[in-house]
Amino acid sequence: MDYRKFLYEQKKKQKEMKAKAAKVILKEIRLGPNIDDHDFNFKLKHATKFLQDGAKVKVEVFFKGRSIVYKDKGEYVLLKFAQELEEFGKVERMPKLEGKRMIMILTPKK
Repeated sequence: MDYRKFLYEQKKKQKEMKAKAAKVILKEIRLGPNIDDHDFNFKLKHATKFLQDGAKVKVEVFFKGRSIVYKDKGEYVLLKFAQELEEFGKVERMPKLEGKRMIMILTPKK
């Protein structure tokens, strides 16, 4: 057997496997700590669609200026968001404060 042919076949198989592998898509949704009900529901619809399509959703509450004082409001918003999406996805990473942003990651249910 020719060594170059063997390498070619191996490379071809790896390329095929890579093409068949599921690619993880991460969608991002930004909220504020003082978000209104209508805006919250609007973002919720988008997140529902993303989760139904099989993408992960990164939900982020961005604190501007002095609003960083209300960290508990941001966490409340994220937990409420997770509770609303309970039937479509589950929480992969609980809300965590990183600088001026509080981040939570949701994954779709199988």
